[in-house]
Formats: sequence, structure tokens, C-alpha cells
Amino acid sequence: MITFDTTDALALGQWWARQTGGTITEDNDGWFVLVSTGPGGPMLAFQKVDDPTPGKNRIHLDLVAADREEGVARLLADGATLVAHREMPGLHWTTLADPDGNQFCVSSPH
Repeated sequence: MITFDTTDALALGQWWARQTGGTITEDNDGWFVLVSTGPGGPMLAFQKVDDPTPGKNRIHLDLVAADREEGVARLLADGATLVAHREMPGLHWTTLADPDGNQFCVSSPH
């Protein structure tokens, strides 16, 4: 399970459920929300805290989209923020931030 601290566990859990095609499996009155990303996928958890740790997150998700540009456009339209487009020989990816500022990357299949 991958757990995110947030001031609004239900809203961020709903956002990530939409992005991963997952479903909320537990709500716990909005203070701890679990999202199932499907068989074999990781569980995502969102716990309500009064004061999330500031600064860049030390762990981030790397997502793969069949069409990276389309996937990035969809994420941006649903509230993600563009951090940077990045590349190295043989690999292009885009770093985004979710509505709480947690950074994650989207690349094309290798």
C-alpha cells in the first residue's frame, strides 16, 4: 500500500481513483480512504493530517500511458499541474503534481 498525507483524504482519494481507474473500498468518515487499483495493483491510501510534510515528496508514482501526451492532457484537465517535460536517450516522461502537490511521472511504454 502507498499512503499519502493530505488535509482532504476523500477528495484526494477520489481524484486518484479517477486517474487509476480504481475504486474507493473504504472511506472511514474521510479521515482514512483506501483506493483499490485492481487485481495485482497497489492499494493507495489517503490519511487526513492537520499539517502535511512540506517540500518535495520522497516517493512518487511512475505511471505508464499508451499515449503519453493524451494521458498527460487528461490528467491536466482533471486538476493535475505540469512540473516539467523530461527526456533522456530512449525515454521521455512528464512530471506532474496532483491537486495536493504530490509529484508523479507519466511515461510511454518502454
